[in-house]
Amino acid sequence: MPEHSSRRRVRGAAATLAAVALAGGAALTGCSSDGGPAGRGPEGARSPSPAATPAWDASPASVAAVGDSITRGFDACSVLADCPEVSWATGTDDGVRSLAVRLLGASKAASHSWNHAVSGARMAELPEQMALAAKDGPELVTVMIGANDACRDSVRLMTPEADFRASFEASMRQLRASAPKAQVYVSSVPDLKRLWSTGRENPLGKQIWKLGICRSMLGDADDLGPAAVARRDTVQERVVAYNEVLRDVCARDERCRYDGGAVFDYRFTGEQLSEWDWFHPSRNGQARLAEIAYRNVTASGPPA
Repeated sequence: MPEHSSRRRVRGAAATLAAVALAGGAALTGCSSDGGPAGRGPEGARSPSPAATPAWDASPASVAAVGDSITRGFDACSVLADCPEVSWATGTDDGVRSLAVRLLGASKAASHSWNHAVSGARMAELPEQMALAAKDGPELVTVMIGANDACRDSVRLMTPEADFRASFEASMRQLRASAPKAQVYVSSVPDLKRLWSTGRENPLGKQIWKLGICRSMLGDADDLGPAAVARRDTVQERVVAYNEVLRDVCARDERCRYDGGAVFDYRFTGEQLSEWDWFHPSRNGQARLAEIAYRNVTASGPPA
């Protein structure tokens, strides 16, 4: 065979081998060792789905309340006295129609609601109240607290935001230790600056405030000087910060619903204030709080 013909056959064989090698390499590209496409696991494998968030029960069968004098109905019926029967959360008064009555009906509310709020309580005392509430085995726990943390004899004595947060977090842990499935409805702290601007229009109210009610905000009610304005602004800023804490901590608990600032934003008038101290809610004010709570508890979703 001529030499040049032999060389042509060698070159042809080499080209054929190269083509096969390239084809083989191309065939392997994109395949995994198990024969499936590269980058995918065995056929049918799926990533686990995230746990579903528990659905909010808009019709709980029992209610326990924790908080301060607002939830105790202080000064709503008589001077310097609790009046839990008109409490927005668990009261039995027909004119107020508390959250418990609206949810459970009057007869069932009497036996399936409990009020553990304490007049004068601050956030640091909430864990103890939560422990008591958990023992009742409620399906819903209402929380309204924080006004006393801002209402002090001086701005300096207000509860620091960090301490307020730590106590609320401890309260939620306390509840979850014994009542992991209880729902929690958290009301915002009322607008204390609006309270000052509304109540100062009443001469009698201002005289009562001089006895020492919420001095940090209501002291020297007619003083509009720079120092007084700065003092009230500082209190207001602290209340706003407290509400941010309530919102944030509640948002991290899948069974907690914050009111979205509904109580803070409510444009109350003198009609909603106690005639004895122009500070606590009157019967009318308690009824308005009950309306706000019922609307938010029974809503299909949390406030925006």
